[in-house]
Amino acid sequence: MLKTLGQELRRLGRTARWSAQGLGRAWADEKSFRQWIAVNAVSVLLALILDLTAAERALIVALGLLILVAELLNTAIEATVDYISPAQDPRARKAKDCGSAAVALTAVAGAVAWMFVLWG
Repeated sequence: MLKTLGQELRRLGRTARWSAQGLGRAWADEKSFRQWIAVNAVSVLLALILDLTAAERALIVALGLLILVAELLNTAIEATVDYISPAQDPRARKAKDCGSAAVALTAVAGAVAWMFVLWG
């Protein structure tokens, strides 16, 4: 059992390292990721300053994190498409556009949540 626990802890450590590398690469290479980080920092700050319930704060923070997730997935899609098909192709464009749309819709969800929290 201790051997299995040790293996799982090493696997968890590798997974955490790879995730940190992904975040670092996104921060270094993706201006839009850095912009969403800034937007989320302001959003979290406002959520903490304003008189919100714990549930409202949780919703705002969770949706902000989902925007970052969508941006990371969009970055992964774009990098993969560019690697597989550097030439212009309608399928590549569709994949990239859909990834971008996912980020946009997630951002709209965050904005809608803010609207309900502030004016609901």
